[in-house]
Amino acid sequence: MNKRKSILGWYAFSDYVASVLAWYFLFLFRKIFIEGKHFNFQLPFSDSNFWVAMAIVPELWLLFHYLTGTYTDLYKKSRLQELGKTFIVSFFGSIIIFFLLLLDDYVRRYSDYYLTFAVLFSLQFFFTFWGRFILLYVVKKNIWSGKVGFGTLLIGSSQKANELYEEMKKEERSFGFHFTGYLELNGSTKNTLTTELKELGKLSDLEKVIDQNQEIEEVIIAIESSEHHQLNDILIRLADKNVTIRIIPDMYDILSGTVRMNHAIGEAFIEIPPQLLNEWERITKRWFDVWASLFALFASLPVTLFVALRIKMIDGGPIFYMQERLGQYGTTFSIYKFRSMKMNAESSGPQLTQENDDRITSIGKTIRKYRIDELPQFINVLKGEMSIVGPRAERRYFADRITKLAPHYRHVFKVQPGITSLGMVKYGYASTVEEMVKRLKYDIIYIENMSIMMDFKIMVYTVLTVIYGRGK
Repeated sequence: MNKRKSILGWYAFSDYVASVLAWYFLFLFRKIFIEGKHFNFQLPFSDSNFWVAMAIVPELWLLFHYLTGTYTDLYKKSRLQELGKTFIVSFFGSIIIFFLLLLDDYVRRYSDYYLTFAVLFSLQFFFTFWGRFILLYVVKKNIWSGKVGFGTLLIGSSQKANELYEEMKKEERSFGFHFTGYLELNGSTKNTLTTELKELGKLSDLEKVIDQNQEIEEVIIAIESSEHHQLNDILIRLADKNVTIRIIPDMYDILSGTVRMNHAIGEAFIEIPPQLLNEWERITKRWFDVWASLFALFASLPVTLFVALRIKMIDGGPIFYMQERLGQYGTTFSIYKFRSMKMNAESSGPQLTQENDDRITSIGKTIRKYRIDELPQFINVLKGEMSIVGPRAERRYFADRITKLAPHYRHVFKVQPGITSLGMVKYGYASTVEEMVKRLKYDIIYIENMSIMMDFKIMVYTVLTVIYGRGK
């Protein structure tokens, strides 16, 4: 893992050097071919504007690349996809830098602007791509040689699993799958797997095996057509795990176009990544969460002070209420809320809020109606434990009860929980586990249609809920 992180540093350093070289040669081009006939040519080292731009431009390019999700695990990048992405980011980044720094430059004719932009884009793309190409080639060589790989769990022990394992052994190049072992499905183990791979348990041990083997990043499901009825159970068990799922397809999957090829050679898989959003959407969502949370906490400061004072005046108890909740991939965190109930409201055990619940204080009724009790959760967002939009974070006690009634509930752990959600704006608070299951439908709809635009729509509905006091 350290090797994989260090190569990311070299990747960013390569981008930095590329932007320095591109700007240097662009500066020379402008001084010689565009401004040369009108001004005495000077070496760039004696020009103060050169040094100012040299300090700003590389940082801008690193920001562009970061915001578009470039600096993720290089060992899972495609060189062809990276070529296209480098082209697009270089093009639009050059447009931004051109309008920020170059538009007011002296030109002999208007066409010099087009020429300047073309040179900037060409140089930036050329230096950036070749630096990346060299590093990605080194990365791929590490994978092909087997020096670097991804901990992989094989589910299945029948003919298809054996054939897959044998095919991967025959390949001259490694594709990065370092098998830690396999899980037996139906007791149909054959000699190949038992002698060369360690049996880690049965299908019922799946969650425990992944939790105990932190190096597992990939799960390959190799089951027979007759075992497809177990596929849904396997996917539900893996729903809250931070692993990439790969399924060996049958002919129907291939004809329906669901098979994804990552290599020109090797096995074809149906791939289910652990992240539902692509990198630029995920980073954009996180940046919005941070800035919106800072704004919300600052703008609501007068309300926060008033509510805190009223809560303290009612019974002298604590202002905030902290409770353990389940986050992304089932991790636990402490959620922050304004206390809206009497002290020791759950002395007899976990309880859901009921209509006209006598445990709710007078100020509690008001802040729950307008969702003011949830303002402190913006602190959870800043800490990276929650997002502004996402499924409601539940306690383990209720999550376990929901899972018994609706096993697909575990899909909500694929994403960070949110302050607001489609389930909250469409259904609202639930007072029974059965109502929680009904609300779950909207959370699953959100997960399957997750996007920046969907988040924006939910936030608009939430603002209307707050304005009209539709909470309870």
